[in-house]
Amino acid sequence: MDSITEEMSFALPEDHAALAALAAEIFADQATTERVVEVERTEGGFDRRLWKLLADAGLLAACLPESAGGGGMGALGLVTIAEQQGRRVAPVPFWSVVAAAAWPIAEFGSPALKDRLLDRVLSGDALVTGAFDGVAGEVGVTGAYDGDHLVVDGVAVGVPAAAEAEAVVVPVRLPDGASRVVVVATDAAGVTLTAVAATGQGSAATVHLAGVRVGADDVLDGGEVDVAAWALQRARLALCGVQLGTCAEALTTTAAYVSQREQFGRPISTNQAVAVRAADAHLDTEAIRLTTQRAAWLLDCGRDQEAESAVLVAKFWASRGGLRVVHATQHLHGGIGADIDYPIHRYFLWGRQAAFSLGGSDQLAAELGAVLDTAPPIGAPA
Repeated sequence: MDSITEEMSFALPEDHAALAALAAEIFADQATTERVVEVERTEGGFDRRLWKLLADAGLLAACLPESAGGGGMGALGLVTIAEQQGRRVAPVPFWSVVAAAAWPIAEFGSPALKDRLLDRVLSGDALVTGAFDGVAGEVGVTGAYDGDHLVVDGVAVGVPAAAEAEAVVVPVRLPDGASRVVVVATDAAGVTLTAVAATGQGSAATVHLAGVRVGADDVLDGGEVDVAAWALQRARLALCGVQLGTCAEALTTTAAYVSQREQFGRPISTNQAVAVRAADAHLDTEAIRLTTQRAAWLLDCGRDQEAESAVLVAKFWASRGGLRVVHATQHLHGGIGADIDYPIHRYFLWGRQAAFSLGGSDQLAAELGAVLDTAPPIGAPA
């Protein structure tokens, strides 16, 4: 990517800053508090009108390679848009569709698969979502070859917008331990969907697969590339971007509240306990920002070995640090923070949804520990 220099700076490259501004304008205009509530209560947690606007503005295609009709903005473009979604807790399945479905299809899909799906997904006329089991890294689907077909069985839990999707992108574990990624039509024989209530109030369903036969054209072929790991990295990064926006906006809202809310004749922000907790939340939010942007930059630069551990570090901060931030911002709102109809509560729910999807503390520690031997040391030359 020409706009990314050899060293990552604190400021976004000019083209990515313009992308952020466009995304911020659309999300701020369309995902108002009133509209988000309306979508949750009457439209199943998926704002189709906003989704079509994102497609028309080119945001669904922005990070995909230009060879596939995308904008070539890469992983940094992905997290830039995801951050703006998180700031408005906008009820659309951006990370699961773009990072976990459209992008892998664009990179590794057969010509027949691309012709059938990709253009319609990027135009907003069709929906294909990723079933990476909450991006925690678990594979709940197994498969075995029967001639030219891969027969898959298993369950993918809580897949975003699966009920609205035409197809689902699913990682599959083979008997020899290898993995494949397949694209399964939601109306195929052996596929059933069960709606689930997601913490973040968005549309989600569990996908049950029983003897589903997948043809060769619908298996993503990465050659020597592990497509499941490739897609999982980008899905995790996109969700880290959503968490970044959620935490940043929750903190901005809280800062305004504690500066205006008075107790004993002065703003509660002048209390040391309030100021210190808000400062800690700010540090956690910036840690999410820096680790997420660095991981995205490493991916875009092709530095895959460093990116592997960098994505895990970003995941750690988005999960552990993100939880601390949304708990702090809700608590600093006092009694109204517990009101489920008050806007800050929705940020609390989104923060918890992202944190638990990314994985718990034990799993995070185990994943980071597994790459310590190959992870670049802190402060190593770029």
